[in-house]
Amino acid sequence: MYFPMQLFKRLTASALIASTTLLGMPMAASAGMVSSAESVASPSQTDARAKVNAVLAREDVRAEMASRGLSPAQAQDRVKAMTDDEVATLSGRIDQAPAGGDILGVVFTVFIVLLITDILGLTKVFPFTRSVR
Repeated sequence: MYFPMQLFKRLTASALIASTTLLGMPMAASAGMVSSAESVASPSQTDARAKVNAVLAREDVRAEMASRGLSPAQAQDRVKAMTDDEVATLSGRIDQAPAGGDILGVVFTVFIVLLITDILGLTKVFPFTRSVR
């Protein structure tokens, strides 16, 4: 008769043996053609990330973020955590902003992105949110 601890050890050992055995199995790999558009798309994504970082480095943007309780370091960390598609979307919004300096839309977009990642539990910037995790 097994005691609960012995049963736990036996099940754990069995799971480890099975996972180690399956780890050695060959994995299937697939390859495909990469189009010119796909291969050229990656430098533009790094350009978009650089553009967003440049906007966040501006003094007026930093002052606006500070007035809303967000430090520049937190904003930079959030940009680093964003996917390439999110950065491209944010960069596109920066391009569409009026040239007169209406940065409120960009700050609002950054705020919304930060709020969503806060709610998803990826970071904890705002004290008024509760994580879903």
